[in-house]
Amino acid sequence: MTAPAATAPRQQTGVLVEQVVRRFGDRVILDHLDLTIADEELVILLGPSGCGKSTLLRLLAGLDKPDGGRIEVPVSRAVVFQADRLLPWQRVLHNVTLGLSGADANSRARKALAEVHLDGREKAWPKELSGGEAQRVALARALVSEPELILLDEPFAALDAITRLRMHELVRELRRKHHASMLLVTHDVDEAIALADRIVVMANGRIETDHRVQLSAADRAAGVAREELRSALLIDLGLAAAH
Repeated sequence: MTAPAATAPRQQTGVLVEQVVRRFGDRVILDHLDLTIADEELVILLGPSGCGKSTLLRLLAGLDKPDGGRIEVPVSRAVVFQADRLLPWQRVLHNVTLGLSGADANSRARKALAEVHLDGREKAWPKELSGGEAQRVALARALVSEPELILLDEPFAALDAITRLRMHELVRELRRKHHASMLLVTHDVDEAIALADRIVVMANGRIETDHRVQLSAADRAAGVAREELRSALLIDLGLAAAH
């Protein structure tokens, strides 16, 4: 889903969130939150349910407005949600061309579908797709506009373990091709370690900890450094006790 313009857009990649507040009634969801995302960086956002992860993503997407603070985001950005949000009455190709204009819209959509390994499925109906295929169509729809920022809200949560691993590899492949900044919200610590340049942990409406992931591809899969990072994240999340 391609997002509309948000607060204080700028003409470059990267994100600045400064002292942002968001309230719903008397409840403070985001409490003077600060966050930056560098050009072409993939940041994973971890945290318990209700800590404000999805609220922050919606602000960055321009789907909501803050009650205070400052947000700077690229004009060109796209969102992928946990639900694929495909239009069931449109074939795959037309789901990807939504919002596109110009004589080359279909060719751009076909290229995007090929990038997510769905060439040949352009005429399929959404009901004919597996869960993984539907999410790949959603990724193609996000990529077709060449956004500078891609926001992903638990996009693989509903998929089985094997399909999730395949989607992780696809995200790595797409990053190499598109060089966009990415923010991915997840509850999955292992997914965060597998994909992130940086992992930030939210609690009580703020960023509590920030971990730079400096692991090789092999270390992300196994090894002492991976387990040390995993242990630190579980402590941050309150799922393990500090030694």
